[in-house]
Amino acid sequence: MTVYVDDAVHLWRERRWAHLMADTLGELHAMAGQLGLPRRAFQNKTSGAHYDVDAVLREQALALGAVAISRHRDRALVKAVIARAREQGRGLAP
Repeated sequence: MTVYVDDAVHLWRERRWAHLMADTLGELHAMAGQLGLPRRAFQNKTSGAHYDVDAVLREQALALGAVAISRHRDRALVKAVIARAREQGRGLAP
C-alpha cells in the first residue's frame, strides 16, 4: 500500500499546491496526521479523496515515504491513483 503526492503545480495564494492521495483512506489519513493536517482539510469529493498540500508539506510527505508521481512522466500510474481516489471519494473503498 502506498501514499502518493503529485507535482506541486497549482498556484494559489502565492504558493504551489499538490494532491496527497493513497491506496487506502487509512493510509491517507495517517500520512495527513503525520504532516499535522487536520481532518477537516480532507477533500472527500467525487473527483477524488485527497488532501491539498503546499510545496513544503509535499517535501515533508516525500521524506516520510510518500511516492512522487508526475502527470507528465507517470501517466498510467497517475490515472490509476486518481481512479482509486475517486472511488474513495464516493465512499466505495474501505
